[in-house]
Amino acid sequence: MKAARFGSITGNISKLRLAVVGDFCLDRYLEIDPEKKETSIETGLPVHNVTRVRSQPGGAGTILNNLVELGVREVFAVGFCGEDGEGWELKRALQAMRGVRMDHFVTTAQRRTFTYTKPLLSKPPAAPVELNRLDFKNWVPTSPSVVECVQRTITDLSAHVDGLILLDQVDIPETGVLTENVLQTIEKVARSRGDLLILADSRQGLGRFPNVTFKMNHSELARLTPISQEVEVAEVRRETARLSKERGYPVFVTLAEAGMVGASASGESEHVPALPTHGEIDIVGAGDSVTANLAVALAAGASLKESMEIASAAASLVIHQLGTTGTASVDQIREILVK
Repeated sequence: MKAARFGSITGNISKLRLAVVGDFCLDRYLEIDPEKKETSIETGLPVHNVTRVRSQPGGAGTILNNLVELGVREVFAVGFCGEDGEGWELKRALQAMRGVRMDHFVTTAQRRTFTYTKPLLSKPPAAPVELNRLDFKNWVPTSPSVVECVQRTITDLSAHVDGLILLDQVDIPETGVLTENVLQTIEKVARSRGDLLILADSRQGLGRFPNVTFKMNHSELARLTPISQEVEVAEVRRETARLSKERGYPVFVTLAEAGMVGASASGESEHVPALPTHGEIDIVGAGDSVTANLAVALAAGASLKESMEIASAAASLVIHQLGTTGTASVDQIREILVK
């Protein structure tokens, strides 16, 4: 990408107001020093001594963190946490971010805070090794009062933002933020404001989502189209183009080392190869980085291909950040993308 064009796109980022609607969680890292190993007197089992604890927003919070790093003017967090210690940590981390608005973030005793606890064996200079996670999730449907609050927020905010980014992180339908009723509200917003960017990503798959801009991976595309298990770029381009034309909105599909495919609402598709890797990589957070950068680039006036080039560069930067959920700044993206 030429420097002038990159500057033209990124120069608009500081004007943007975006809302992130979805499942915010807490990523809590427990750094374990294997040299300080002990054995429990009571149980005879090994003891892992934690020498450092660090926490940061995960899930939709990762997308938000990427938006802040890119320099978006104002970001609205739309979601919930529980009245628990993890919720306090999550809100503190979100509130510390520049430009983040918490006016529409709900704290409720009816939910617990979605938390990924990640023990890491840390022995520099080697890369940290992640052990079995300890997760805190909600296993029952989200309460109607929380759902109604999210619906009102989306309706109100849609008139004041340049885009909505939707992230469905939960595994069980109706237990997170993007319930069926919330998706119905989003569908109404999409119909009433056809010019508003709404970009959606879902771990459950996007089959139940209204017609908005989709971002997915190869496996998620396979749930919606009859593609083979093997990644064939030509096949993905064809099916992505068909899906986008059928839905009337752009569709983006990430293909790991095979890059990314995108198709416009008219059915025209593009392929952007992945950048080469060097050394060890950690793919945690790469998908959320792509989601954030696609949304920002599109809202800032980038074309389909330009938005994928920017998102691919950001993902390349993120996967080379080990033991954390990384982000990429405009300056970092410029360094590897601009020719």
